[in-house]
Amino acid sequence: MAHKLLDDRTDTEPLKDKSVAELLRLLSDQVRELVQQELRMARSELMEKGKSAGRGAGMFGAAAITALFGAGTLLATIVLALDLVLPAWAAALIVAAVLLATAGIMALMGRAQTRKAVPPMPAHTVESVKRDVQAVKEHAHHH
Repeated sequence: MAHKLLDDRTDTEPLKDKSVAELLRLLSDQVRELVQQELRMARSELMEKGKSAGRGAGMFGAAAITALFGAGTLLATIVLALDLVLPAWAAALIVAAVLLATAGIMALMGRAQTRKAVPPMPAHTVESVKRDVQAVKEHAHHH
């Protein structure tokens, strides 16, 4: 893009004939234009990536709903299979108990993982920064 800025100059006077003030003004104008062009290009690129990410998230959502229906159908199949050897209510109760126990175990595991993340502060980094600040203070007092 920088080459384009130099090529788009409407001023026909050679650069070597310009004063330092004129050259600085020209440089300032070109840098400002370059930054604006880069920002427009970045915004356009990010908007395109955002649209793509949104479409991908929508597809993941649709896949999750479809998988949920599949899991429900599979659970109904398990209940119907158990119904061949047990009363229907017992088959449904067994499947429900297994599901609830699994949910409870996953909830406990999730709670344990969440507790590891609290407080949401990089504790090791904070301690390291405190040591660095202390070392700088001590070094400053000795000099």
